[in-house]
Amino acid sequence: MFRTVTCLLFGLSSAKVYFSETFDDGWESRWILSKWKESEGAQGTWRAATGKWFRDEREDTGLQTVEDGKHFGISATFDPFTNEGKELIIQYQIKYENDLECGGGYIKVGPSGQNLTHFGEDTVYNIMFGPDQCGNKRRTHLIFNYKGKNHLKRDTMSFKQFTTLSHLNRLVLKPDNTVAVSVDGVEMFKGAMDKYWDLLPPREITDPHDVKPDDWVDKAMMDDPTSTKPADWVEEAKIVDPKAQKPDNWDEEEDGLWESPIIDNPAYRGEWRAKKIVNSKFVGAWQPQIIANPDYAEDDTMYRYFDFGYVGFDLLQVKAGSIIDNIIITDDVAEADAFAKKWEALFAAEKQQKAKEKQEAADAKQKKEDMEAQLKAEEMTRADQEVAGAKVEL
Repeated sequence: MFRTVTCLLFGLSSAKVYFSETFDDGWESRWILSKWKESEGAQGTWRAATGKWFRDEREDTGLQTVEDGKHFGISATFDPFTNEGKELIIQYQIKYENDLECGGGYIKVGPSGQNLTHFGEDTVYNIMFGPDQCGNKRRTHLIFNYKGKNHLKRDTMSFKQFTTLSHLNRLVLKPDNTVAVSVDGVEMFKGAMDKYWDLLPPREITDPHDVKPDDWVDKAMMDDPTSTKPADWVEEAKIVDPKAQKPDNWDEEEDGLWESPIIDNPAYRGEWRAKKIVNSKFVGAWQPQIIANPDYAEDDTMYRYFDFGYVGFDLLQVKAGSIIDNIIITDDVAEADAFAKKWEALFAAEKQQKAKEKQEAADAKQKKEDMEAQLKAEEMTRADQEVAGAKVEL
């Protein structure tokens, strides 16, 4: 089911669901398939699927990536809205039927007016959120577009998409410029946008006009002015071999001018350097002074986007099979919680079925081992009987 802008009036306040999708019948008519990589033969396809474990086939059908090693792009539009002055919740669930090896499972929510038939990495978005991995590098992405530039979180957010079960990803963006991220109902990050994202220029900078004074001494050690090179100090590394003599049969007309060979100087002591002493005039390492950044300005509207108009998934996956379901964009936590209940029911069923499958596999293995042991015992018994029979005949 697909919904946009549902209002629930309570006095003067209203709660809105800007977008929701459960991928029931007719989902193809609501979503736009990207052709961004079609000409390269690298555009992947999508299909409706439940995956191996599910509770209710109709309720738990989601959107699944099909082919390995492809780009997958799909998006849907909704009535444009702004989150100004409101809490924004973006939530969806995703299940990796296979280990991606390398790829993403993140959602993009962006402004209206985009060419979504070529939805891809160059399509402008406001927020990108969700799991991403390649080999051992794993993280939960959260990227904000601020003043036309995409900003990654300074440090890496934990990755929770390890199992083949469905996981629920929720992002809450608040008007106080704070962000909260939870996975499977457990909060894994909460913090201020300006503290964890480089959205604003630094408050302070080094003074670009500050210069080191001419009399500033920044060398901690100096040559001892009383130190002098010894008179017998030898700095010549090579000398003419004093023992060399021109051969008796040397003919300068035929052999050229004879020259003594050059050899290492046995008296060589290296380049002389004066002894180092503490520099009494040392002031310290010079650094320009820190000043207030004239380009810095606080912004209490960093969270605000004037235009949200589409939601989409732009993914490259080495191993496909990921299933996306139960997407909701709302300013009402109760609506998001209602969708979370769908995930909770599915997650419980998946865990139960996984445990059952694991137990059945263990039981089958044990049964096989027991049968093999029984057959071996029977063979040994027959062998012992044959030996006993042979002894009786003797």
